[in-house]
Amino acid sequence: MKNKVLIFLIIAVILLFIVDVSLGTVFITPGEIWEVLTGSNLNASENYIITQLRLPRAIMAILTGAGLSMAGLLMQTLFRNPLAGPFVLGISSGAGLGVALVVMGVTILGITAVSGLGLVTASVIGSILVMLLIILMSLRIKDTMGLLIVGLMVGSLSSAVVGILSYFSSSDELKRYVFWSLGSLSNLDWRDISILLVIFLISMILVITIIKPLNALLLGETYARSLGINIKSTRWIIIIITSLLAGSITAYAGPIAFIGLAVPHLARLLLPTVNHKILIPTAMLLGAALLLCCDIISQLPFSNYSLPINAVTSLLGAPVVIWLILRKRNLHF
Repeated sequence: MKNKVLIFLIIAVILLFIVDVSLGTVFITPGEIWEVLTGSNLNASENYIITQLRLPRAIMAILTGAGLSMAGLLMQTLFRNPLAGPFVLGISSGAGLGVALVVMGVTILGITAVSGLGLVTASVIGSILVMLLIILMSLRIKDTMGLLIVGLMVGSLSSAVVGILSYFSSSDELKRYVFWSLGSLSNLDWRDISILLVIFLISMILVITIIKPLNALLLGETYARSLGINIKSTRWIIIIITSLLAGSITAYAGPIAFIGLAVPHLARLLLPTVNHKILIPTAMLLGAALLLCCDIISQLPFSNYSLPINAVTSLLGAPVVIWLILRKRNLHF
């Protein structure tokens, strides 16, 4: 049963990937896509659309959906809280603060324009600084729930600073920040995809090393310690993985809502198990498939318009979370 579900999800991701690359303002058939990939298609416009626009966007959707889903599952396991998500430690808020300081604080420095690379750099720096703060806090705070509260407070402080900057910013600066906050899987080149892929692979390697501790954590820290699990090192690894994934994805794609919160619950409904060896690949494949669907919807196929990806994920994710709460008031692990 479990193998069948995983095979089905893999096939679904492949099919949705093909559909995502095919659809858009101009429809390109799977056959034409194959010709471009094999180098036998001499149509310059189709080559550019597929290799420089649609393939990076579709791959970004897979990396973002899988990465946020894995980070969300790790956070829910660490805090044993069904409402925990990949941004619960304030990583996303740190990235948003970095972008806000650059976009809405540049006039203080007399700078009139900031490149797209500047926004990504600011977002990465903001994420890293918050990650380092949380890691330093984890050295002093032994209680997991205390660390959760610190993360929420960091998020509140970041939001407060962003609010102050917004109040004193011009309409153009506000507009640019709002566009970033809506999220986008486009405007990425192969260098950006390569960086994210490396971060994703590093996170995967780290996750593999803590499969057994993750299963033990579900039964409580006391039980995990009785099994010889090093709680401190496990918590550090989870924080580092989540920070790497959430920070890098937010830097390049903006804050993508609800994927990390809703997908782990959908994975548990699809395969009722507590074994992370099964849950993690299921959540990753489900997250990749869901974000590919959201990207297809956001592109409004056969039209010249597109919707913000964050709006689409919220429209789909919020009802899912509400349904989960109504269906089972006591969400469990």
